[in-house]
Amino acid sequence: MSGNKVSVSGERLVILGSKGGPAIRPGGPSPTSSLIEIGGRRCVIDCGLGVTRGLVEAGVVLKDLDLIFITHMHSDHVLELGPLLHTAWTTGLAHPVRIYGPADLMEYWDGFLSSMRYDIDLRIADEGRPDLRDLVEIHLLQEGNVALEDSSISVSALRVDHPPVVDCFALRFETNGWSVAFSADTNFFPPLAEFAKGCDLLVHEAMLERGVDKIVEITGNGERLREHLLASHTMAPDAAKIADAAGAKKLVLHHLIPADLPGFEEAEWLEATRAFSGETIVSRDGLEITRS
Repeated sequence: MSGNKVSVSGERLVILGSKGGPAIRPGGPSPTSSLIEIGGRRCVIDCGLGVTRGLVEAGVVLKDLDLIFITHMHSDHVLELGPLLHTAWTTGLAHPVRIYGPADLMEYWDGFLSSMRYDIDLRIADEGRPDLRDLVEIHLLQEGNVALEDSSISVSALRVDHPPVVDCFALRFETNGWSVAFSADTNFFPPLAEFAKGCDLLVHEAMLERGVDKIVEITGNGERLREHLLASHTMAPDAAKIADAAGAKKLVLHHLIPADLPGFEEAEWLEATRAFSGETIVSRDGLEITRS
């Protein structure tokens, strides 16, 4: 049943999709999604394109989905939520899955169910499956503690600054002396340091200034895109400042901009975050960090 522990061996963070933005390119990484297995719970954070394949390659049995969190409604964070749930259902999902996200998430889910009505009804009648519509519980994500039933973990949320999106939430997961915080998409937001205070891992979005220039150069809506990126996202040196102020043990750079353009190597990211006194890790798809 939803709210019960699932069978999870060990505790780990897996970056399923590491790039910022919805575009994909040949051989490049997938948009944003992560997995954290903590306190006997399996939590998926965001569902960008590729999350289903990423979970399978991380060893997750899809019918064992437990908790899903959507930080905000940009497509690179929510596009594959419906397909993930449908695919889990076709592989045997028979218990409710709890999803926490912004208010607009219900409209997304209703639209997905409507678009797949023919297939869902047919599989119920022809294959004897439970009704997918009865297996998804959507809960509104708000600031403060997130109410989880029968859980050995605590989850909290903080509204961050990601204009023009209003409902965008950083998340923090804690259990038995291990804590992992996710910045979600945000501009430089000093209150995040207090929210992430003392965490073992701070998973924070990051941009390179030179990378922004390159992306603007190759897209057709360059200057408008530049305005959005600079107003709504965090430069890597500022992510380092947040991590240092928080006293985080490790900084995991995530939602990378750019993540898939040639000429941007790990050394440049590490140089950009040298203000952080702890260890910095640059995300890639499939990156796994286990609790030490």
